[in-house]
Amino acid sequence: MAKTLDELLPDDLLDRIRGRAGRYDETNSFFHEDLDELATAGYLKMLVPAADGGLGWSLQQAARAQVRLAGAAPATALAVNMHLVWTGVARVLQARGDDSMSYVLEEAGRGEIFGFGVSEAGNDQVLFDSRTVAQPLADGSYSFTGAKVFTSLSPAWTRLGVFGRDDTGLEPQLVWAFIDRQAPGYSIKEDWNTLGMRASQSNTTLLEGVVARPERVFRKLPVGPNPDALVFGIFACFEILLSAVYTGIGRRAVELAVANSHRRQSHKTGRSYAQDPDIRRRVAEAAMAMDGVYPQLDGLAADVDHDADHGSLWFAKLAGLKVRATETAKHVVELAVRVSGGGGYFRGSELERLYRDVLAGLYHPSDDESAHNTVANAWLGPLED
Repeated sequence: MAKTLDELLPDDLLDRIRGRAGRYDETNSFFHEDLDELATAGYLKMLVPAADGGLGWSLQQAARAQVRLAGAAPATALAVNMHLVWTGVARVLQARGDDSMSYVLEEAGRGEIFGFGVSEAGNDQVLFDSRTVAQPLADGSYSFTGAKVFTSLSPAWTRLGVFGRDDTGLEPQLVWAFIDRQAPGYSIKEDWNTLGMRASQSNTTLLEGVVARPERVFRKLPVGPNPDALVFGIFACFEILLSAVYTGIGRRAVELAVANSHRRQSHKTGRSYAQDPDIRRRVAEAAMAMDGVYPQLDGLAADVDHDADHGSLWFAKLAGLKVRATETAKHVVELAVRVSGGGGYFRGSELERLYRDVLAGLYHPSDDESAHNTVANAWLGPLED
């Protein structure tokens, strides 16, 4: 019988994960215990088909799970996202008749953990160009040389998805492949010392000629924007699952705002702050803001699952979701801080950690400027020369 969300993430597991989050943050350490428990529960296999040993969940179900997990430990959920993105992309392609990444699902079903080695410092082309050099070798393999930043799951991945630019042919092309952890030719800098999302340990990965075997090279695309299903799959899974994490932060902030309003008592009136009109208005504002995010997240994930036809608006809708989810969560956490009193300003409180964690949403693609440009182009057309 298929697991329900409450069975996959029962309250006692979430309590343990929430109980460790502060320690991971304080010590700037990876969430090893969380990952072990989530793997044992089958969480990393949620998007893997049952035939490959997984739960066979949809992207919509996975997004709901990430909302729930992020409410307990945002950094854990954010890092797990990277594995879920790759299994999600493989599912999106498979559902559209493309089996080029089916081995990702098979290996994830056997317990392999996939990392996301795509982001590069200063590369505002994101998926459409790369500063990493992809060098073709005689046997069809490729060596990769460059630096990948924000590589979440750095201590734990066993397969790392990377891409680089090959300029050896008549036209440059972008080469996508997976490297194995045991392969020589890369190193991980332990440089993750950040304001928030500390347990994700998203260290810089230096590719120093590491070789991806021929069978691990799964895409070659022209440089620049293109309609390939891989690009859509990465963008869709990344934006939806990322939005789920920040939606979970926002939902938890509302819960804390409610609890703290009831807990705090006014010396002036002798009543809880839950009876104060100004506090009530801020809590209501936070709840209403979040109520607009839940259906957008749920609906867009379902649209990917069912291959809905949004035509040229697909990327605008996905970028818009990311901006709404991250900006709303940031606003809602601030509202929760405002109603919770000065104790939330001290290190070690859950709300203080959420306040720092939620700021990471500003840095994920698509950023606010890029997203608004994408949406404007979709509705108004490109700028004239």
